[in-house]
Amino acid sequence: MKNFGKTGVLVVNLGTPDAPDYPSVYRYLQEFLTDKRVIDIPWLPRNLLVRGVIAPFRSNSSAKLYKILWTENGSPLKYYGERLVEELQPLLGEEYIVELAMRYQSPSVESAIDKLLDRQVSDIIVLPLFAQYASATTGSVHEEVMRILLQKQEIPSVRMINSYYDYEPMIDVYAENGRKFDLNSYDHILFSFHGLPQRQLKKADSCDYCLKTEDCCQTMSIKNQFCYSAQCHATAKAIAAKVGLTEDDYTVTFQSRLGPDAWAQPYTIKVIEEWAKEKNAKKLLVFSPAFVCDCLETIVEIGTEYQEEFEEWGGEHIDLVPSLNDNPDWIKAVADLVRMNDVRRLTVTALTVDG
Repeated sequence: MKNFGKTGVLVVNLGTPDAPDYPSVYRYLQEFLTDKRVIDIPWLPRNLLVRGVIAPFRSNSSAKLYKILWTENGSPLKYYGERLVEELQPLLGEEYIVELAMRYQSPSVESAIDKLLDRQVSDIIVLPLFAQYASATTGSVHEEVMRILLQKQEIPSVRMINSYYDYEPMIDVYAENGRKFDLNSYDHILFSFHGLPQRQLKKADSCDYCLKTEDCCQTMSIKNQFCYSAQCHATAKAIAAKVGLTEDDYTVTFQSRLGPDAWAQPYTIKVIEEWAKEKNAKKLLVFSPAFVCDCLETIVEIGTEYQEEFEEWGGEHIDLVPSLNDNPDWIKAVADLVRMNDVRRLTVTALTVDG
């Protein structure tokens, strides 16, 4: 086996506005929501909807929410991404070059790929920071990487990580964060994942399996192996087992619904309302395992907006389990995940051992 260059590691998260103001949020929403994998309707109505309605009318209200989220380090999503890359590089060592990208806004996927190619990497491992696969997240990252590389004359070997929803070292960190709370003191526990329209779940189903039964997402199989909802349930089940929860102790829910269409259910806010009004719950605990770092959907949507509505319905407090953020065990888990997917180096190691 001949010597080869370094391995590039492209770490990609969804994205964030450059600042918590109207122009920055407008640019972000426009780029994000015109992605055909995010709003999966034909080009013309999608652009009319986003550019003519959503971006102009939502940017002011969204900017106010981002101002609540913003810290002295800027956007938590970008800050924790930078921290991850900063700590990941020395763990992986000199054989790797790690770059951070955002699918929308900066640093762009194209700029990060150009940096890796300028360093003459021999292969690239693409690591989307979404544990559960969805066309609107991981699928969009993969498509963007392929679009950019197709413009290059020299294309290195590429390994795209699809999902890692049951990756035990990651599950361990979520469980560790959960154990910092007195789990027995809560009326109920929610595992709240980002929602997806049901039509997108059905589009990803090639076996005519999706939503045919009430429990179709409860067990992973070859028929639903790429189903976002099924992977979310598997993640929740793995964390619950680690912290000793029974099926009666928790509910898997979905948040951040947009528009009138049916989305993955049950909706987080509806479950919170039910526990407050019908079951007189006073304390709820929420895990958010769709997000590897805290962001608008966790800190503001759950920590502020859901908390306010919970109080209006008679509840007292919603506690949010912190995400993985820059936890050293999480960063080590990412390093191990990269090595597991480094096919060329694993092959060289195997040949060396066997030889």
